[in-house]
Amino acid sequence: MILAPVPLGPDRDIPAPVLTELTALYASNREFQALSGDFPDPDDIRPEQVAAALADELADEDVEVLLARAEGRLVGVVVTLARHPDPADPDPWIGLLMVDAGAQRRGYGRRIAEGVEERFRAAGRDAVRLAVLEDNPKGLAFWRALGYTVIGHRPDRQLGRPCAVLRKTLGAA
Repeated sequence: MILAPVPLGPDRDIPAPVLTELTALYASNREFQALSGDFPDPDDIRPEQVAAALADELADEDVEVLLARAEGRLVGVVVTLARHPDPADPDPWIGLLMVDAGAQRRGYGRRIAEGVEERFRAAGRDAVRLAVLEDNPKGLAFWRALGYTVIGHRPDRQLGRPCAVLRKTLGAA
C-alpha cells in the first residue's frame, strides 16, 4: 500500500480524476456520512462538496491530506494535523481516516493508521490524538483495537458534535 499526499494542481486544486475517486470513496461510506452530518445529503455526495471540504482542510499549512492506494486503486484517505489549534495540546492529530466501504475489513485502515503513526514518529512526535463521534461505536472500537485510549470527552471544534478524544503514545519504531 502506498500512502502519499494528495496531488494538487497549480491553483492548489485537486485534479478531476483524483476528485472523482475521492467522491466515490466518501459516497461509499453512507453510514458514516449520515452520522457525521458533514454533507447535506449522504445519498448524494458531489465532487464540488468533497473539493470544498478538502480545500478547507488544505488551507491550513499544518494539515496534510494523504491518499492510500493499493494495486493502483484508492482505498483510503487520511487527514492529519501537525499542530492542534489549542496551544495547550502538544500532540498531532488524525482528523479523518476513511476506507472505501468496498475495501473495508481487509486491514487497510490499520495499515493507514500505522503509516500515519510512523510519519509522526519520524518527525519526532511521541503521541497522536484523534476524536471519534460519541455515536460511532464502530469507529471507537477500531481505534481502541489499535491501542488508542480514551482520555476525555468534548464537542468537536467544527460542529460541536459530542466526541471521545483518544490518544496513543508512539514508542520507538
